[in-house]
Amino acid sequence: MAAESSKFVVYAAAAGNLLVAITKFIAAWWTGSAAMASEAIHSLVDTGNQAVLLYGIHRAEQPPDETHPLGYGRELYFWSFIVALLMFSLGAGLSFYEGVVHLRHPVEIRNPEVSYIVLACAAIFEGCTWTIAFRQFRSSKGRFGYFEAMRRSKDPPSFIVLFEDSAAILGLAIAFIGTFSAQMFSMPRLDGAASVAISILLALTALALARESKNLLIGEPASRELRRAILSIVRSADGIDDAQLVLTVHLAPDQVVAILGVDFHDKLTVPEVEAVTRSLEHSIRDAHPEVIAIFIRPHAAAASGQMPPVGTPTRKLLGKLSDRSREISSSSVRAK
Repeated sequence: MAAESSKFVVYAAAAGNLLVAITKFIAAWWTGSAAMASEAIHSLVDTGNQAVLLYGIHRAEQPPDETHPLGYGRELYFWSFIVALLMFSLGAGLSFYEGVVHLRHPVEIRNPEVSYIVLACAAIFEGCTWTIAFRQFRSSKGRFGYFEAMRRSKDPPSFIVLFEDSAAILGLAIAFIGTFSAQMFSMPRLDGAASVAISILLALTALALARESKNLLIGEPASRELRRAILSIVRSADGIDDAQLVLTVHLAPDQVVAILGVDFHDKLTVPEVEAVTRSLEHSIRDAHPEVIAIFIRPHAAAASGQMPPVGTPTRKLLGKLSDRSREISSSSVRAK
């Protein structure tokens, strides 16, 4: 469901940005405005970014195979990082170059009314796509504030599109101020200055997105709520004395891997431990389908880290149980 929502937001943004980019390029050619040219570059880069995000979403949905037993989920985080780099290098870089050229060799804006009309139309298009992205992000942010929700989010397309559209609306305001000031004060250099300001805005947005995408690419744990829910399921199961959550990590927005250390009852036999292990996997996945891989490590006194006296059957078979539980988890991942 989250992936489909993200796709819809990205498709809407791509369509809107493509229309806006074409309109802006025509207006930039007609008027000679540097700020309008920067805005056209901005919209074109945003369109390319959405295409990259869609490719990342497609790759992340590929099933596990022999070379990638846990799937391709992290491709989404990789391509999200590429989007931030493109925004910084192409969007900010070209806008800065365009602005510097017009600062050194100012050109008077022709037919500024065309720029105003285009900026107004672009604001409507960008406002529509921003509204779609904002509503989707608001519905998924929960009780957190917007910046905290972005920091905690594991779904880059949702906040990347929202950030891009927010930067686009601010860029339109800067372009309007630059065009109006250049016309009002007969100072064409102000148009170039607006282009430089747009490039700075794009650079700051790209750096913020790169930081968030980098953290996800390196690996972030599941939310505290999900971790607590998993532990609650395990500790309440029959045949379990205690448990600890060794590790959780997001491979994609809806793909989580969990490693558990479980202290089974001392008197359980190997078949009984295997049955409890399978039951735990089914219970966790039924309650939280996003947990795609579960690795259970039988371990005495899992929570305390101590090895109390245990019965001979359990003590001798811990190594076997660990190997068997890994086989069960690996099989379930391949089946997924």
